[in-house]
Amino acid sequence: MDTFSVVLWSFISIVSLIFIYFKKKYSYWKDRGVNYVEPTFPLGNLSIRKEHFKDFTIKIYKHKNEDPFVGAYMLTKPIIIPTSLDFIQSILVKDFSNFHERGGYHNEADDPLTAHMFAVDGEKWKFLRTKLSPTFTSGKMKFMFPTVVEVANQFNATLADIVKPEAELEIRDLLARFTTDVIGSCAFGIECNSLKDPNSVFRYYGRKVFEDIKVGPKIMLALHYPNIARKLHVKVFAAELTEFFLNTVRETIDYREKNNVKRNDFMNFLIQLKNGESIDDESSNQMKKLTIEEVAAQAFLFFIAGFETSSTTMTYSLYELALNPDIQEKARQEIDEVLKKHEGKLTYEAVQEMTYIDQLISEALRKYPPVVFLNRKAARDYQIPNTKTIIEKGMEIMMPVYCIHHDPEIYPNPEVFDPDRFTPEQIRNRHPMSFLGFGDGPRNCVGLRFGRMQTRIGLITLLNNYRFRPSPKTAVPLMFDRNMAILTPKGGMHLAIEKI
Repeated sequence: MDTFSVVLWSFISIVSLIFIYFKKKYSYWKDRGVNYVEPTFPLGNLSIRKEHFKDFTIKIYKHKNEDPFVGAYMLTKPIIIPTSLDFIQSILVKDFSNFHERGGYHNEADDPLTAHMFAVDGEKWKFLRTKLSPTFTSGKMKFMFPTVVEVANQFNATLADIVKPEAELEIRDLLARFTTDVIGSCAFGIECNSLKDPNSVFRYYGRKVFEDIKVGPKIMLALHYPNIARKLHVKVFAAELTEFFLNTVRETIDYREKNNVKRNDFMNFLIQLKNGESIDDESSNQMKKLTIEEVAAQAFLFFIAGFETSSTTMTYSLYELALNPDIQEKARQEIDEVLKKHEGKLTYEAVQEMTYIDQLISEALRKYPPVVFLNRKAARDYQIPNTKTIIEKGMEIMMPVYCIHHDPEIYPNPEVFDPDRFTPEQIRNRHPMSFLGFGDGPRNCVGLRFGRMQTRIGLITLLNNYRFRPSPKTAVPLMFDRNMAILTPKGGMHLAIEKI
């Protein structure tokens, strides 16, 4: 046989093997007789054109029917997109013991900052969650409240210097600087000064985090094939970022322990865990101590989750308030009335009374959820209630948060911004899984109280002192940055701001 024939038959054999491989992989859902979306070689249901991940889930969600989920393919991997709220409740709450893992990427050896509570699974997650949950009780929030108000007052003073008559500002970065200073103070006990200096070191590394985790081949590999990524020693975060947070934590702990500094902040609670002490008023000491790397990973999580999601939620809230001046005035009126009752002081109790502010925050989280899907993984084979369908061990499940929040069967006219969707009566009338802005069940957002608190304080301070309107640069409708995992407005957020 000549060389050409050998090459030709080798090529035909390889192509045939590839074809057989993909055909077998793409028959997974068809063989099980479930509702699924037909995949396309070689990306499955992913698009060849670059799109935001919310668009991927929207595309699948459109195929929902009476079945509890739609089957889809991520490259060759079969995944589940639940469309039944009852099924989602089973996954997140009722049968949590079978779906306690996120299956996310963490690599303590090569990338220590990834070993935080959001990413780890199993006993390590259980330990961290149990020990860190007392950090975010309402009592601890009261301790942190004055610190957040102090930063909000600095924010107001900074804006007073910037805002001139007919001022137009890009508010997303301003709000991120505010939440960076809040988290820096509450997590590390450090004055970040990013309100005064947009290029402060904490703001620089805050931006860098999200530059490092932009959606691309490395992130897709880590997200959907974590075991392979670990074997390849994939690092999600740059060495300089890791070094900065590790050094910051080491220096902060050394200073506090040498000088016996005690503060009611997140770092103080982490130091107690590092030393094997209880933070939930128990007399017994903890058996397991956190390493410096574990402390740094949890502080890092609090930093990135705390500053980015809250600033993004405030950004979308102000955008909608600018487009809906009647809602803005109603919110401002509530602020005026409550502050008068409290002698003009923004107290913890005053904030709790501002229920309409809380409603508009919930509506912003509904319409623009920063996290557009929630991940879970089956710990063992699981039969879906009232069906014959078996979810096999290791199967990935992606709860389509954005799609649920925009489903007209759940929220009529979903593109309309309406805080009255979140009155107590309206909430009672909906399925408990219809709002997943903070997730749900034992793996919901542990810092939701803190996130709501700093978002409320920020919005109250701004609305009490400024009026917001659309400007010529305000994007209507909004476009989203396809490179960002967090739902992020493309090109920033430009609004006209007027001092009251």
